[in-house]
Amino acid sequence: MDSVGWNVKVGLSAVIVSVPEATAGVMTVGEGAPLLPYGEFDPSRYRTLELALRAEVDALTGLPLGYVEQLYTFGNRHRAAEDERTRMITVGYLALVGPAAVPAAPHSRWSDWYTFLPWEDHRKGRPALIDELLLPQLDRWARQETDTEAYELRLERVRVNFGHGRFPWDPEKVLPRFELLYEAGLVAESHRDWASRPQVERCELPISQDHMDDPALAAVVERTGVAMGFDHRRILASSLGRLRGKIGYRPVIFELMPAEFTLLRIQKVAEALSGVPLHKQNFRRLVIQGGLVKATGHRDNSNSGRPAELFRFRRSVLQERPAPGVGLPQVRR
Repeated sequence: MDSVGWNVKVGLSAVIVSVPEATAGVMTVGEGAPLLPYGEFDPSRYRTLELALRAEVDALTGLPLGYVEQLYTFGNRHRAAEDERTRMITVGYLALVGPAAVPAAPHSRWSDWYTFLPWEDHRKGRPALIDELLLPQLDRWARQETDTEAYELRLERVRVNFGHGRFPWDPEKVLPRFELLYEAGLVAESHRDWASRPQVERCELPISQDHMDDPALAAVVERTGVAMGFDHRRILASSLGRLRGKIGYRPVIFELMPAEFTLLRIQKVAEALSGVPLHKQNFRRLVIQGGLVKATGHRDNSNSGRPAELFRFRRSVLQERPAPGVGLPQVRR
């Protein structure tokens, strides 16, 4: 197909994260299928994409942004409800705000991150969803491949990304896991997008019509989290993987903290983001000996029992070390 007559639009989407208490919240908007805050870039109004994003988010949610970083650019065909001669390119951003941030606009709310990606929350152990439903279906999908080499590649992707067999669970592989589930028809977006594509394009996809029509698949799809509009759940998965990776080498976690906090509070935030339980003593040792925090001399009297010591982020650590991240010593099972 020639490129004459095609239109390209540039959109902006924001994954806005806040962690009040022990819940990883992401900002969603809309009355129907949840959406990330988004808007179309107007080059006549804004000097940079980031300035446009900040303005669009403020107008849409009433929430001013602090820490913002660009994630990825998303441009797959059929990713947005446009006509067949328009391609929507979206630049995704990750934004972190403190626990007191409250959206002021209607139809904008905080949603628990793991309602959209339930297989990612391992804080109370490996979710039964993975071994009871996802792995059997992924194995079945892999066996549909008749070419031996391609079949082995599918099996390897499943084992590596879902921590199966000799492979450990890697919290950062969020996007590859979502892509696998999408390819295997195990999330609602697979079926929505499949139905909207022309028949000729379905032949190019790594899934068969018989597989998509299997009624047993519907029961699994109902358990794989809340679907989002367009490809916003893919953008969400991209941002969670990026954030989990950054925790280890940049002190981004402190963007989510109040000015003063207890060591238990920062551990709960780290667990909420990483989705894994952390060893309490080892975590505290890494935070303190790494020079990431300093004692304030104050104590938290909000709970019953012995008041806990309050700390602040020691910002000067940014000049002392090239990668002052928060270590994540997992609890051994």
